[in-house]
Amino acid sequence: MNFEMKKRALFLDRDGVLVNKDNKNSFEKLYFMSGVFNGLKSICDNTDYSLVMVSNQDGVNTPALPLDRFTSVQNRIVETFQGEGVSFDDILVDYSLKEDNCPGRKPGIGMMGEYQTSEWDLSKSVMVGDRLTDMEFAKNLGCKGIWFSNEKSIPEGYEDTIILASSSWQDISTFLTDNKVKAHRKASIQRTTKETSFNLSIDLDGSGKGELKTNIGFFDHMIEQIIKHSHIDLNGTFSGDLEVDEHHSVEDLAITLGSLIKKALGDKRGINRYGSDMLIMDDVVARVAIDFSARAEFIYDVDFKREYIGTFPTEMIKHFFKSFSNAAECNLYLNVSEGNSHHMAEALFKAFARSIKVAVKRDPSSNALPSTKGVL
Repeated sequence: MNFEMKKRALFLDRDGVLVNKDNKNSFEKLYFMSGVFNGLKSICDNTDYSLVMVSNQDGVNTPALPLDRFTSVQNRIVETFQGEGVSFDDILVDYSLKEDNCPGRKPGIGMMGEYQTSEWDLSKSVMVGDRLTDMEFAKNLGCKGIWFSNEKSIPEGYEDTIILASSSWQDISTFLTDNKVKAHRKASIQRTTKETSFNLSIDLDGSGKGELKTNIGFFDHMIEQIIKHSHIDLNGTFSGDLEVDEHHSVEDLAITLGSLIKKALGDKRGINRYGSDMLIMDDVVARVAIDFSARAEFIYDVDFKREYIGTFPTEMIKHFFKSFSNAAECNLYLNVSEGNSHHMAEALFKAFARSIKVAVKRDPSSNALPSTKGVL
């Protein structure tokens, strides 16, 4: 299985954003920007951004700015943030002068090689800077920009780069911790056995779109219900040994889907974790409850009176949900009243999807782990 989960960064200018612009690398003149500690602490607690300080420091290690003076002030800045619960994952400083035309000096991106790899999603990363050169840096790097400024209008040419203009750390924190701008939780899998081959991708923060066809008529109808009612996006391709029967295809899709959701949930911080739904469909009522507990437990209180729905064996419905529970490592309970077998099955799949929707939903105001154990 191949999983793909990219990281994103919050790039931060130092002078004029974290500390005052005219600090001159002097303890006497140094102060921290209003609200910066609470703002960054909230971002750290409620998002998955890696914090990266990116700063131009003209002429360090020259008579005008000895290296030891710069280092002592820089260390004080970093240590003060650490004392407030904010740690930088990386610090990049260019010491050149403007006339040196150094490619590492912002708006150049010569220092940013590590962040231009497949490990990082720059399109969902953000640069916070007080100068338009910082916004030019963001444009050159391919990330978005927050202009730390009181200007009300976005300068021409930066409309696609600047997503917010504000000199308030409260505004910036609220904007970045809003659930709408959190990175989508995505994963992809290529799973191939001698019996089946899947290439699937999932977005837990989608809108219920996607397509996956197994060419098993009734089962494909149930997959459509999962996508539609869970609000996840699921896309992929499939091939399987349908000339044998449908068993391997149904089982392996359940394993792949469970593995995808488990991976996309990551460390599960900020999610509801639990989800349940009761759904009525004509003559039947289905009840489903799910807990992404990192433990597989399965209870199936269902009694189909028919062996097949169309050509689809009803025994494979139980096997699908059991295989999903094992792969996703979740507790899963399913019950449906007796009635029309098609309605029974469809009500179960719809309630299952709606339970997933509730369980994986994130609380935009929290990044807490939903467990008193401290691990899931």
